[in-house]
Amino acid sequence: MKRLFLRLFVLLIMVGTVAPVSMAASTTEPVTASTPASEPNPEAVKAAMNDFKSLPRSERRHRLKEAKKLFKDYKANKKAGKKEETDQVLLAILAILLPPLAVYLKEGEINSKFWISLILTLIFWIPGVIYALLVVFDAA
Repeated sequence: MKRLFLRLFVLLIMVGTVAPVSMAASTTEPVTASTPASEPNPEAVKAAMNDFKSLPRSERRHRLKEAKKLFKDYKANKKAGKKEETDQVLLAILAILLPPLAVYLKEGEINSKFWISLILTLIFWIPGVIYALLVVFDAA
């Protein structure tokens, strides 16, 4: 439980410190969010490429190396079936707010763990939360 609160605290600190810096460092106009199936805005792509090309050669090389490393790690984690840490943190928060939903999202189907969580939540909320946290952290 201490690890959960520590992770939430660290996440809040990181968001609080990184968000203002990233907003202040932004020199281009924000790109509007698009659906994953659609193509990116051509003007935004051209602007990003021009920004990238204006960087010094060493910085470009460093950024490309970093992007390749992140992509390689992502593919390795996806192949190994590992989920992101944020998924577990969000599931833990959801387990406190809506225990049966957190169990369903963790399990991926409506099974006996979901029904146990639902019954415990309906009887009294606290046992449902405890059970959902056990399921989310793979202790049950």
